[in-house]
This record gives sequence, structure tokens and C-alpha cells, in this order.
Amino acid sequence: MAAQAGAAQAGYRPVDDELADLYPADRLAAAAGAAARAGLDALLLTPGPDLRYLTGYDTHQTERLTCLALPAGGPAFLVAPRLELRSVHASPAGALGLEIVPWDETDDPYRMVAQRIGHLSAVGLADQMWAARVLRFRDALPGTRQGVASTALRGLRMRKTPAEVAALREAGRAIDRVHAQVPGWLRPGRTEREVAVDIAGAITAEGHATADFVIVASGPNAARPHHGPAGRVLARGDAVVVDIGGTMPSGYCSDCTRTYAIGTPPSDFARYYQVLKAAQEAACAAVRPGVPAEAVDAAAREPISAAGYGEYFVHRTGHGIGLETHEDPYIVAGNAEPLEPGMAFSVEPGIYPGPHGARIEDIVVCTDDGCVRLNNVTRELVIVDG
Repeated sequence: MAAQAGAAQAGYRPVDDELADLYPADRLAAAAGAAARAGLDALLLTPGPDLRYLTGYDTHQTERLTCLALPAGGPAFLVAPRLELRSVHASPAGALGLEIVPWDETDDPYRMVAQRIGHLSAVGLADQMWAARVLRFRDALPGTRQGVASTALRGLRMRKTPAEVAALREAGRAIDRVHAQVPGWLRPGRTEREVAVDIAGAITAEGHATADFVIVASGPNAARPHHGPAGRVLARGDAVVVDIGGTMPSGYCSDCTRTYAIGTPPSDFARYYQVLKAAQEAACAAVRPGVPAEAVDAAAREPISAAGYGEYFVHRTGHGIGLETHEDPYIVAGNAEPLEPGMAFSVEPGIYPGPHGARIEDIVVCTDDGCVRLNNVTRELVIVDG
């Protein structure tokens, strides 16, 4: 409260309670402890999801350095350009009691960080740090081994707090509202790109801060899981895979895929869509604490393979989600990491034979005795009147 009062007196906007719950002050201490256990003397985090996770401060990368320095055995501090101080204080970082160290245009901020943290054996750098910054820190900290911050932070970020789950639930509801509108835009004669423009506008209209991706894949393009909307014209009989997501003002992401048909779909498509639906149900039913992540992937593959479509399921079953659309844990063969309550991830098997394809994706959260889905728009094949 004292930090918020001081910020208010300086003319900064106080942070609302919802953001304070999402970005609590005790995360800094938890991250420092995790760094020590990972054999790192400090974490150095530039703009990106790790910085936002620990401080709530969201800013884009520029040529000017912004960096949270978090020593494993000492207080953290945030180095930021002086011209951005108001933005720092207006963010949740301004309410953490965190020392904020400004630098001016003629200063060397890398040297400032190095002088404050002193000689260290090993530091963890933000996984998404620009190469130019990595090299500058290498020069400023000679003899210091550089690693990645995720070795310390992934365990913290994978297990979502109730506030984080609530934020993901809000994101799921928002993207569900967009999917509910999609059938009205899938009309013969329109292009994939035209439909994608409508969807992108709806994503922000339904509460997202940004529309991060819009996949509208029709006809043969539906067999390309990461197809970019193009000029193909929708036609009767098309299957259309719509995979969409965005970032909410909270920083937490949505991601949901549904498959539609314009008019009567091909008989073979209708047949394997039911197989896909059963596979997605089986994978969700397999989620519970202690189950290896790869077991959920296996549960999705078993009915698809049994029905003869195994070779057409060409990607992993899911990915974690939070402040990034794709993050740990990954639901894939070879990942024996046991699931834990609070882990949030997608369950999205797909079948892509070639003339068409289909995918069903929900975000789920592992609970104490199973999972809860955060997407609840219908999973039945929606047939649009063509």
C-alpha cells in the first residue's frame, strides 16, 4: 500500500486489485529461490513474458535496455530508460516496492547492471532476450556463465494460481463468444482472408487487447494445420478449420479451434470427424494429477490410430498456455513430466488426410481430481447453410 500511495503522490495511476492478484509481490522471492536451486546467481529479464510474470510490467523490446535484475541472494531492481518511468510506475511493478533504477541516454545500462550485481558465476537470461543483449551482457560480465532463465522459472509459471486460472477462464469465454459468431461469416463466395478480417475484429470486440492469430483454412487448406488465410474462395462442401486466439488486457491468452462445414460435408470427412471428437474427449478424460503429459497424447492417438487415421495426426496433442500462447508443459510423446493441479494446456488432436482436415481444441486446467475445460462452445460439427 505504501508503494501505491507513493506512486499516487507522484502522479502515477494506482494498480487495480485484479492485476495485483495476478502479479503478486511474493513472486520475486519465489523466483530468487528457484534461481538458487537452479544454480544461477541471478536472473536478468528483459521485456517479455518472464518480466511480465514477475512484475506485471508489459513493454515492447526496443534498442533501449529495460532489465529486471533478480539476484538469488539479494533484492531485485529494475533498470529502465528514464523516459519510460511513468509507464513502469503505472504498471503492477510500481506497487511491488521494487527499486526502479532509471538511466539516461548517455549512460551504459549494461554496465549499470553489472556494477550493481557484482561478479557472479552464472546468470539466467530471459529466454527471448535479443542476441545483441546477450552479447552486451557477456561483455559486461566477463567470466560469468550464461544460461536461460526458464531453468528457474518454468516450474513456477507452469502451475497457475487461482487468479491466473480465472484470467484464462475469462480469455476462454471471450474466444468462445467469437466462435459462436463464426458460422455467420462462412458463406460461399467469401475468401478466407475476408472471414479472417471479421474474426480478428470480433476478437478485440469481445474483450481481447490483441488478436494474435487467425487461421481460416478451407477445403484442401484444412489439411495444413498452420495455414495462413489466403484468397481461396469458400464453397459448398468445404470443411473449414478455424483456429483463433488473442491476449487479454490481463496478459493471459486464449486459443481455441473448431471445425465447420459449409453445406453437406463429404461422407469420409463426417466419419473421421466423429473419430476426432472421441479422441479429444478421451484425451481430456485422461488428464489428472500424476499422469505423465505423454499419456494424454497417447490417449488422443489411440482412437485415431484404431480407426486407421494415425498417419494423419501429425502434431503433438497440446501445449501449455498462460502469458504465452505456447509454453510449458507440452503434451507430446517423450514428455514424462507428471501433470500437477494448476497446469493449463491445450488438448487439440487433428486429422488431416489431404482433401480436407479437422481439429478440435480446448484449453483445460488440471485440477485435484481431473480437469476443467475453459472452452465450452459446441464441439459438434457445425454445418453452415451453404
